[in-house]
Amino acid sequence: MARYAYTIPRNTKGEGRILLIFTKKSFLWTIVFTAIGLIVGYLPIGYFMKHPFIGVAVTVVFSLIGFLISTLKMPYSNNFDIFRKTGGENIDEIFARYIRFRKQHNRIYVYHKGGDDNE
Repeated sequence: MARYAYTIPRNTKGEGRILLIFTKKSFLWTIVFTAIGLIVGYLPIGYFMKHPFIGVAVTVVFSLIGFLISTLKMPYSNNFDIFRKTGGENIDEIFARYIRFRKQHNRIYVYHKGGDDNE
């Protein structure tokens, strides 16, 4: 008698999340931008200038920016060229491609064919 193994479907959405809203990627981006916010905002403003509330607010804003960069996708729109080309992709992947492109010192040259400049 042959035995067959069947996979039972189950809902695995949310199992890889930290604190219900963070994925591993978004948690890492949030921690990195929180550290940047501490260096930029909290230490100079909150610690040295004795305005801790403003320093904490700057740190929270940087944390929120990090979370949004890792979570949101670029919107798709036909009105703007950049949205048409990158619509639906993650914003952090677009940043990573841009940094890799600039790091290699690449240049884009556009050649215009034709004698009339009005074409």
